Amino acid sequence: MEQQSKLRNVRTGAVAALVGAFAFTACGDGGDGESGEETDPGPGYGVETEEEESPPAEDDADDGNGDDGGEWDAESDRIGLAETSLGSVIVDDDERTLYLFTADEGGESTCYDQCAENWPPLLVEEGDDDAPVVDVGEGLDASLVGSVERDDGSEQVTYNGHPLYYWINDAAPGDVDGQGVNDVWYVLDAEGEAVTTSG
Repeated sequence: MEQQSKLRNVRTGAVAALVGAFAFTACGDGGDGESGEETDPGPGYGVETEEEESPPAEDDADDGNGDDGGEWDAESDRIGLAETSLGSVIVDDDERTLYLFTADEGGESTCYDQCAENWPPLLVEEGDDDAPVVDVGEGLDASLVGSVERDDGSEQVTYNGHPLYYWINDAAPGDVDGQGVNDVWYVLDAEGEAVTTSG
């Protein structure tokens, strides 16, 4: 009787040890780098770019990013060309650089959520429905301007079929810091083609 009791205790202990080992293996200790890894949010986010705080705006300065200098005004009633370190590229009426996203196909935007926070879309200003989407400056072709409806119902400006975006880390007019981010974000030339060179 005593021998059977000891045998049961041995079996119980062995089962408990196996269960514990299985639980440890399933959870992982994180030491081998195979567990606890963050999911790559995708190439559109620009997550590899070092986050920097924009320099504080002077009290009497208008940085074109909203009255308080702390929020992006992603609407514009005009696009044009401006000279940058990458050559002549498409900008808004405050000469903030605009970009295309190579993942956008068929003129539809695929940049939403965290992507759109980092790359705010250029939106059509609300107003007269009979007015043009945006005015165009010298050197641009008005027939290439259009718009596409986003998931929230807003209208995003397109040029040559490309939805247009800002890069949140461009702090000043003429900045082109978003060029080539993740090899999917590029400035546009006057024909609405991606400029893939670096400055």
